[in-house]
Amino acid sequence: MELSLKESEFLSSFDLLWSKDLDKYKKNKLNLFVLKINSNEFDYDLLVDMLLDPVIDYSISRQVKEKYKNRPGTLSQKAREKFVDYTRNNGELGELLLFCFLETHLGAPKILTKLELKTSTSHYVNGADGVHFLKLPDGNYQLIFGESKTYKNIDGAISDAFKSIYNFKNGINEKGNEKSGLQYEKSLISDNLFKEAFSEEEREFLESIIYPTKRRKFDVDDAFGIFIGFQINVNDDEMAMPTSEFRKMIKTVVDKEVSKYFAYIQKKITDLKLQGHNFYIYVLPFTDIDTKRKRIMEAITK
Repeated sequence: MELSLKESEFLSSFDLLWSKDLDKYKKNKLNLFVLKINSNEFDYDLLVDMLLDPVIDYSISRQVKEKYKNRPGTLSQKAREKFVDYTRNNGELGELLLFCFLETHLGAPKILTKLELKTSTSHYVNGADGVHFLKLPDGNYQLIFGESKTYKNIDGAISDAFKSIYNFKNGINEKGNEKSGLQYEKSLISDNLFKEAFSEEEREFLESIIYPTKRRKFDVDDAFGIFIGFQINVNDDEMAMPTSEFRKMIKTVVDKEVSKYFAYIQKKITDLKLQGHNFYIYVLPFTDIDTKRKRIMEAITK
């Protein structure tokens, strides 16, 4: 099954500062990205441009995309209408960014997004921010469940992300609805596969990833993709720096800030008994995060 964003230029919006393993077994990887900088400001306009096409793949099933493949204007309109309806009450920029990173950087095709699952059932709560799969070098697979948090403080975002994953894995729903958790999510995915797969062969393949069968020749493990957005502050004196020095300063500050949380993340994984899972973590700093997040969401849906 192909990637939804196989020809996307999404990653050109960023510089990848580093990808680092967080544990000795190299199961958990943190990828630190920084937006391109233009005149001592993060280039949010470039990010908006690079999200205009991915929002279609995020919002619209492969089946609908195939139906309107020769009518790009109609396809774009339908995707934005659906995304606007969803984001009015539930939307989060982090969900869209995580979808893009998992597709373009990790190479993990989407199965379904939270938007598709949320709109398919009124009972969908505490669910993953999208579901992807990843083929491993040994021929086995991982089913990747997404979780995104964009907060001013990085520690709060990390803490709440892992709390949500723990609740999701264990079927704990603070809203009191019984229908939640990892196993319920798998049943929803199975019920909604007809929206995504073009052929019976693809449906059977995805079903075999979700549920084991006698014919299955590979193993599947549950893994998690996490997007963490957090705020950094830039003062007037720093804004006045030469552009080359400003870029170096920002990357140094972000590197030091995020690196402080390696042990914290591993402790969360251990304390919550999540060591058996692989984690693919994407971290991105913002300036004035609440304002910029709102501006980006408005720009990609207008």
